[in-house]
Amino acid sequence: IAKPPAKSRASIASMDDESAGPNFMSTQRLFVAIDYPDEIAERLAALDPHYRGLIFSPPAQMHLTLAFFAAVEKGTAAALEEKLAAISFRSFFLPVAGLGVFSRKGMPQILWIGVGHAHPHLFQLHKRVSEAALACHLPIEERAWTPHFTIARARGISKALVDLFLKKHRDYDAGLVRIASFTLYESKLTAGGAIHREVRIIRADDSS
Repeated sequence: IAKPPAKSRASIASMDDESAGPNFMSTQRLFVAIDYPDEIAERLAALDPHYRGLIFSPPAQMHLTLAFFAAVEKGTAAALEEKLAAISFRSFFLPVAGLGVFSRKGMPQILWIGVGHAHPHLFQLHKRVSEAALACHLPIEERAWTPHFTIARARGISKALVDLFLKKHRDYDAGLVRIASFTLYESKLTAGGAIHREVRIIRADDSS
């Protein structure tokens, strides 16, 4: 698989996945994700009600996290990249629908859109990414994986307003999304949030 030129991708710091955790100078913060197609992400961003305290992610920053690693030594990072690049998978279609919220102590934190319940191809891909991490002696989360695309973050907004938004869009359906690649990212924390840099894009093999 050809390695594309790396490019930077700015992102608001996340509270539910890749923007949490330590930042050690001798290590890299890495995560593996599926990016949301631009045209659908733009439609999701258009749902923004512009409530104070509800920060919608720009379309280019919407993704589904498959794995996050807070501190990876450079040698291990290179090994992980090669293990991920060796993953062979065929493209598949993923149903994306249903808005929801993750809360902490009763306060809204993360607004998300869900994906197909127990979608076999997605969970198989997640399993292979986890196996690649374990082969590099990297820890993986033991809690149940809840796949989702984060679309907004809450900063002090009332639960009532979030509930009103969810009620208004409770039947929102983004339709089927073709998943044809996933990406290994490096994430660096800055005062303005996290900066994400593409390290490697792994594309589906539909040749056979």
